[in-house]
Amino acid sequence: MVSKSQTKLITSLQQKKYRDQTGFFVAEGPKVIAELINEGIELQWLFTVDQSEIVDENHFLVDEKALKKLSFLKTANTSVAVFKIPKNESIKNTGLTVVLDAVRDPGNLGTIIRLCDWFGIQQLVCSKDTVDCYNPKVVQATMGSLARVAVHYTSLPEFLNNTTQKTYGACMDGNNIYSEKLPNDAVIVMGNEANGISEEIMNMLNQKLTIPRFGETQRAESLNVATATAIFLSEFRSATEK
Repeated sequence: MVSKSQTKLITSLQQKKYRDQTGFFVAEGPKVIAELINEGIELQWLFTVDQSEIVDENHFLVDEKALKKLSFLKTANTSVAVFKIPKNESIKNTGLTVVLDAVRDPGNLGTIIRLCDWFGIQQLVCSKDTVDCYNPKVVQATMGSLARVAVHYTSLPEFLNNTTQKTYGACMDGNNIYSEKLPNDAVIVMGNEANGISEEIMNMLNQKLTIPRFGETQRAESLNVATATAIFLSEFRSATEK
């Protein structure tokens, strides 16, 4: 059985203020949960309808009705887990770093975290108004990559003032990214879904880059921020391989 206190705690973790207060977050589904456990994220509880997943004393077998009460998904998976939020080390000034300026959509952030994992980006720096990486929707969208990418929330002006790396920003009126010689040691800033990079942050960047449109009509307004991030990371990584 799931106790009332456990149910109340898990339900509260939909909200950031309770994740901050308790230091816990929720993940769902055996694949995501297994990825987090394998990467050393500390498990508090695991609730599952699958007897084969019960391998420790903090694993609990529940029925589908009980699991549904714990799940944040429209259709509950076979397991729900509560993890302790890990503590990150300080931000490093080496390699490629992705910076997000007010990215609000959980799906976009989750996809960008997966992209960072894929392209070997070890840290992601976010403005304080970027969606929380431990939001349940973000956690699910990362498919476990959250355990391999350190996500930091900080003041972007302060971070950019202190970094020793060259800074690049994605915008509509920058230099053609396909024509630039790109380093493997840099900061790449991606902006808000609707407004792009804020004027304050844009004025602090060393160089603006754009992904040119090739369509005949040139009417496509913009690219999704996660899609644009994928292209930027591919170009920066391929540049270092040439």
